Amino acid sequence: MTLPRTVYKEHATGNDFITYIDRTGAFEPDARQVREICDRHFGIGADGLIRLAHPRDVNDLSEAQVRACEAGGAQWFMDYRNADGSLAEMCGNGTRAITLLAQRAGLAEPAGGEAFALGTRAGVKTIRPLGDLEPYGRDVFEVSLGQWKRGERDAYVVSIPGVDGTAKGTFVDMGNPHVVSVLEDGTAALPALEDLDLNVTPVVSPALASGQNAEFVRVDHLDAAAGHGEATMRVNERGCGETLSCGTGLCATAITLRAKTGVDHWRIRVRGGLLRVDVGERDVRLTGSATIVAKVELQGR
Repeated sequence: MTLPRTVYKEHATGNDFITYIDRTGAFEPDARQVREICDRHFGIGADGLIRLAHPRDVNDLSEAQVRACEAGGAQWFMDYRNADGSLAEMCGNGTRAITLLAQRAGLAEPAGGEAFALGTRAGVKTIRPLGDLEPYGRDVFEVSLGQWKRGERDAYVVSIPGVDGTAKGTFVDMGNPHVVSVLEDGTAALPALEDLDLNVTPVVSPALASGQNAEFVRVDHLDAAAGHGEATMRVNERGCGETLSCGTGLCATAITLRAKTGVDHWRIRVRGGLLRVDVGERDVRLTGSATIVAKVELQGR
């Protein structure tokens, strides 16, 4: 397979992607091509690559997964690859970025229109366009990520090679695996959030066979009576290292904070901006912006 001549560079609160629409199924990339184009020195540079394709044109999907997309009303599928070329189950920020591209191509409704049903390897997700919305920025979308699962609180020990101390972590399944450590809550002996080196892959014990995204969080403000909180998060993503934002990681963070505080609604600041997460018993919703940075014509391919 090969890449199309025209691709786009996008980001969603600093989590950046190479994106394109594959209407015919002719442009399914291989791992080498993903690594090359996502390389920040020899390629365009990105945390991952997203191909928007019809579910039946995504070769790794089973017939059951294709039927589930069709049953969920998803004519389009987010085929997401990490920067190292590996397949990814989900990407919360990526859903907003690829929906913006679909919107500009006339495949998704503008703000005020119907929500966009998007197939992913973690099931069908629903993305609602909100337009420009302060304080979150321009081209804001609310993503309904559906059912989540949380393990026992603080059941894991998390360390960072070369950094003194450990933290307790909580496992959250968002369709992809996360271990969330809340700092300064009495369970952590790591340095301050700003001082962590998260380009080093954290070590989680007991180990998860699939690996994990690892989030480190500080609570900045809590109004339990009003049911609102504010926090700051940093993340090491599987296959990427530290990224400026992680949508499913933000949701896993809010779910963990809810378990510790009882608060359902959070504004969470990451290095790439500000987002909102609303946690319910059967769904978690992520609100944030997306940006198309450039249209790129590839050469020599």
